[in-house]
This record gives sequence, structure tokens and C-alpha cells, in this order.
Amino acid sequence: MKSEKLTHTSEPTRRRRYDDACATAHALDLVGDRWALLVMRELMLGARRFGDLRANLPGISANVLTQRLEDLEASSIVVRRKLPPPASVQVYELTEWGRESEPIFQALGRWAARSPAHDPTLPFSATSLMLSMRTMLDVDRARGVDAWIRFDLGGERYLTHLHDGRLDIVEATSPAPDLVMAGEPRVVAGAIYGGQPLASLEAAGVLRIEGDRALAERYITLFPLPPKADVTVPELRVPR
Repeated sequence: MKSEKLTHTSEPTRRRRYDDACATAHALDLVGDRWALLVMRELMLGARRFGDLRANLPGISANVLTQRLEDLEASSIVVRRKLPPPASVQVYELTEWGRESEPIFQALGRWAARSPAHDPTLPFSATSLMLSMRTMLDVDRARGVDAWIRFDLGGERYLTHLHDGRLDIVEATSPAPDLVMAGEPRVVAGAIYGGQPLASLEAAGVLRIEGDRALAERYITLFPLPPKADVTVPELRVPR
């Protein structure tokens, strides 16, 4: 993989701190810098190379990504290691403590999905889609479903096991899938969250479905989005 030339950033060496004993303030000390949470998001499902992270984070520079990875590593949230031959490349991954942050992403995702300003047409990585499905899965709607489903998402592959009201992401050596859905993350998200008919997406050549067709039709109904927040400013009542 071609290495990228890094230059010094304009950010100060000493990071700003809140100097507040509140654990929430300390959490912001750890991951409150711009891009830090998104770097963690991209590592939530497994190790990534530097180039993979840049590709999945449009807009981040090599310098900023390097700084965020160094900060997260210094905070024991991320660790880097070299894969054994024949790969022999350096990758970054979350520590066990770092992976414990997934519920934070789920809570933020549910809350922010209610924002009237949320724009679902912006870039959407494969990791974002997989995490969003784990977040938005409706336990009641999924009750009774036990299925192995594989997602081929623009070069990334995930095998999942939907059972007992949860979606587990498992190793590719697990049983053959009952269903395969293949397409770019935004396309699959359009079917799941945007109500786009599977047949229309297939006819357009942007989605491929293999296996249990009835399961596919049911699957895309299991992730209802929460209603948008009422942001109307209440009328000010002045006491008489």
C-alpha cells in the first residue's frame, strides 16, 4: 500500500482539557475532538488499515487522522498492530474497553435520527449501515425470526445472525446464509430506511438478492425510524 506523506498540523501539541471531575467531561477529554468518534465507529466491527479509514471518512485529512489515532491510542481506546505474513501490514483496532462504547453510538444514533436536519443522502459507510441496523432493530418485529443473512457492501462482507431479537455479526466461517443482499451501503439503506422497493432496486441493477425472498421482504421492515422531534418553540407565557 502506498504510504502517505504527512506534514505537521496546526493543532497544539497539548490538548485542551475541561478540568472537570465529571465523568462526562472526562469522556469528552478522551473522544471529544473532531473526527474521534467517527474513527472509533469505523473500528467498531474490526481492525482497519490507515487507508481504509481514510476511504470511509470523507473529508478527513491524513494529518488529522494520524493525530486522532495517536490520541486514541494514548488513551488506551485504540491499539495498533502488524498483521502476520503474508499481509504484513499495520492495522488499528479498538481495545476491549474501546468496544464497550457501542451503546454510546446507539444512543446517539437513536437521538440524532429524530433531528429534522438529518440528511440521509450524505456518504454512508458499510460500518455505519451495520451499526445502524444493530441500533434500530425492533425487537417485537423481529420476534420469531432466526436467520443467517450476508451483506456484500461495496467490497466489504458481513455475515449476520438474526435471532432472539438481536443482530450478531459473526465470522465468515459460520453456516451458509439464508439470504444475501448485495449493493452499496446507501442502496441497502434506501431499502431498509427509505422504503424503496426491492424489485425496483433490483431492476435498476443496484441491488442483488439471493436466497429467501420472503425473508428479504420481511427483513427490511424490522428497522422503523423514530418520529422526528418536535422543535416548535413553545409560546412564552408571561404570568400576570
